[in-house]
Amino acid sequence: MVDKPRLISILGSTGSIGSNTIDLIARTPEHYIISALACKQNARLLAQQAKKLQAVFVAIEDKNAWPVLRNALAGTGIEAAAGTEAVLEAAKRPAEWTMCSIVGAAGLAPTLEAVRRGHTVALANKEALVCAGSLFIREAMRTGCQILPVDSEHNAIFQLFDSRKREGIEKITLTASGGPFRTLSRKEMACKTPSQAAAHPNWSMGTKVSIDSATIMNKGLEIIEAHYLFAIPEVQIDVLIHPESVVHSMVSYIDGSVIAQLSSPDMRTPIAYCLAWPKRMDTIIKNLDLVSIGQLSFFALDNNRFPAISLAREALRAKGDAACVMNAANEVAVEAFVAGRIGFTEISSVVYETMQRCPTEDIDNLESVFRSNAKGRRIADDIISDFTGVSIADRRRYLLLPNFSMKSVAVMHNKKI
Repeated sequence: MVDKPRLISILGSTGSIGSNTIDLIARTPEHYIISALACKQNARLLAQQAKKLQAVFVAIEDKNAWPVLRNALAGTGIEAAAGTEAVLEAAKRPAEWTMCSIVGAAGLAPTLEAVRRGHTVALANKEALVCAGSLFIREAMRTGCQILPVDSEHNAIFQLFDSRKREGIEKITLTASGGPFRTLSRKEMACKTPSQAAAHPNWSMGTKVSIDSATIMNKGLEIIEAHYLFAIPEVQIDVLIHPESVVHSMVSYIDGSVIAQLSSPDMRTPIAYCLAWPKRMDTIIKNLDLVSIGQLSFFALDNNRFPAISLAREALRAKGDAACVMNAANEVAVEAFVAGRIGFTEISSVVYETMQRCPTEDIDNLESVFRSNAKGRRIADDIISDFTGVSIADRRRYLLLPNFSMKSVAVMHNKKI
């Protein structure tokens, strides 16, 4: 696969993406030298990974987990440290290839350090491009960093997108499974529970990502990412519902050709592509059997039932920190839904109302990203608090449209209108 061992780092090694990356590496360890591993708090698993792959340096963000990590690595010769600065140190360590899969805002600074170091970054942190896309792309262009998208849809486009003949591209199409509520009306969705929303039909993912799939906010975030990754206008990015999750994305050319990337729904496929790029590697992933699948189906996205796509497009057109605010509001709304504070369809309503109340500001650096994120979270939480004392059942009577003000519903309820 490679001419000589590749020096790599994995930021977020104990998460799903990181663990799958290590699973692939462990099958041919002679092809890699592990410069650094980093995670948030799973000290035991981090130590196991470090010893298994003979890592040079490991870092854990949670200082409370440091004693466990230190004891587990005693006598191994593996250098280790704890705290936020330690994770940044892991990102700065020499590496030809870095997997950036620390989720959320915590992954922004380490990912930016990896980009600034140059070489190749496999990007699995959505917030990097959603919240600060212009900043990250600007830094990548300055340092010559090659960003490889790990997300299955963007990875598919990366394989299909002929940037040398950009003028011949008509549009790109992201596919979406539609989630567990694909065929339901908004009224039917309003009654669904967090466990039902998190039950994705095709992929095994965490609660937050699964609920984003149910609202199709995940695809809205992917539109923003695709805009920055491929420097393509928002109007040339389409979304298509594809329940089987076999066709991961398509690129349409002006001569009528449509080229698609197909594979089984297994995240190890795009990870393997990034890990071996610009070559390919052999894996034990099950080959796609189209005969057993039988047929593939496609449906248009209903923006009225799933307004998250429209919100993402609006945020992208607004520029500045609008996408950062939208992402922050969505995080708060999903947390509130899981906690039983709001209903499923109210997630998009919280996001809409937050965006309406937040004037757009410029994103110049990570500090401005964190300020905008905090602003969005604060306003979203204030909006949700407007419903204190109002039952979810009563709110559902009014809140069936995505652009219906949360505050207005609370006022109407209090006035018994």
